[in-house]
Amino acid sequence: MMIWTARFSRKKAVFAVILMGIVMAALIVLTGRMSEEETAVPQLTTNEERVAYLQSLGWEITPEPLETLQFLLPDQLAEPYLTYNDLQKDQGFDLTVCCGKQVSRYTYAVTNYPGRQEGVQANLYICEDAPVAGDILCPGANGFQKTLVYPQSDPEK
Repeated sequence: MMIWTARFSRKKAVFAVILMGIVMAALIVLTGRMSEEETAVPQLTTNEERVAYLQSLGWEITPEPLETLQFLLPDQLAEPYLTYNDLQKDQGFDLTVCCGKQVSRYTYAVTNYPGRQEGVQANLYICEDAPVAGDILCPGANGFQKTLVYPQSDPEK
């Protein structure tokens, strides 16, 4: 059996307690910052919150959705979800976190797409009250599908 002994003067003991306090305070601050980053995902439970979210990205939309749709995302992504998820990863989303879960799609008419006065739609996909995907879409001939990032210049040029 080994016995360790150590001598501490009062100064060393006070220094050790202060040092431990600083380390604990730093851990608390760092842990608090990490949880803030995790909760930075907006919670979009109401239509008003969804509209405000799209407006915060620069889009002017009609306040009521053109269509709402609920579907179950498969347990494993296959085409066309894989290709669509590549578009989502470009803007910081990832559908794989919602595999096997219920997803709601809200489609709004966009009124300020550069170079197009009508026919453009914004799709917002919500899973567990958080946005997990979204796109700007113009269906039909000469159509397109882009990220929710507002274009800085006329995309038609």
